[in-house]
Amino acid sequence: MVQPELLYSKEHEWVRIEGDRATIGVTDYAQEALGDIVYVELPKPGRTVEQFGDIGVVESVKAVSDLFTPISGEVVEVNAALETDPAAVNRDPYGDGWLVKLKLKDSGEAKNLLAPRDYEKLIAE
Repeated sequence: MVQPELLYSKEHEWVRIEGDRATIGVTDYAQEALGDIVYVELPKPGRTVEQFGDIGVVESVKAVSDLFTPISGEVVEVNAALETDPAAVNRDPYGDGWLVKLKLKDSGEAKNLLAPRDYEKLIAE
């Protein structure tokens, strides 16, 4: 399920931009492909991340995958609930399963992301 108000990366992460803040997570497509998620490693608040850079790891019963940020900024919050309930990413990838919140470095980077329609085409291939 693709959310119409979000932007997407080719690595299957989503971003919701609100002012100078961005919330990031993995898409429904990604969590489905990963299977049951058993562990999530996220960056520490205060860390600066660059667009499409590595920000952590998600481990499922099938595989270990790197997480990438669709946009640059400073990590201001991580979803601490995932430490004890990583399966929230499977249950609610666009809600309770969010990963990190950033203070945006450059909102113009959004032009490098996929609109919902383009992301739907990507996952249909």
